[in-house]
Amino acid sequence: MSSSLMLVAGAGLLGGAMNALAGGGSFVTLPAMIAAGVPPVQANASSTVALLPGGFASAWAYRAGLGPVCGVGLRPLLAITVAGGLLGALLLLVTPSRVFDLVLPWLLLVAALTLAFGGPLREALRRRVRIGLPAVMAAQLVLGIYGGYFGGAVGIMMMAAWTLFGATDLKMLAPARVLLVSATNAVAVVAFVVAGAVAWPQTVAMLAGATIGGWGAALLGRRAPPRLIRAATLLLTAVVTIAFFIRSYG
Repeated sequence: MSSSLMLVAGAGLLGGAMNALAGGGSFVTLPAMIAAGVPPVQANASSTVALLPGGFASAWAYRAGLGPVCGVGLRPLLAITVAGGLLGALLLLVTPSRVFDLVLPWLLLVAALTLAFGGPLREALRRRVRIGLPAVMAAQLVLGIYGGYFGGAVGIMMMAAWTLFGATDLKMLAPARVLLVSATNAVAVVAFVVAGAVAWPQTVAMLAGATIGGWGAALLGRRAPPRLIRAATLLLTAVVTIAFFIRSYG
């Protein structure tokens, strides 16, 4: 195996583990794809493809707990989220690589801040803001577009948005979150494959690593201290975000 394929396979191993434990796997897989010589837009598409099977595995495991979100049935939410995911994926495909290079650090920053402060922000918003239920669909459309275009920390963003509409038991909403994020990624993957935007050798190597990493992390997660996992994830996301700002603007 070439050094570049070993790099992306290792990144997939770590990224799959991160997604299983705390999220943020794309902070590892996307930079690895770019480091392996894949252009940024194609790297983002390929990273999404590589991480998709792990998301569907989680969705299948959660299937018994699926239910409405904030009083809205899953079918309309799924439809609007998939539509947003397709729009986001098409937007990514028409984005020039140089433009995406300039936008990417800011997307990483948004995702990093969401990972770091999503919990406190969610609680603060829940105490102060109440938005009518019709806005749930609009929010899901926007989140779907973000998910199809980039997707970093989109699951956490969904949970934060749902608290604005009165959701309180986030654990019960986890199955819906996993399903909707997986559906967003799936429709994006279809668009990327049809457009020929996937670097298959690197993607297959990363997919294999991500599958192994996700499975192993699920076993490790039963023993590892949650605070240690979160701290390591936040440190890595901060380092990657700073590195991409330097790369694009330095």
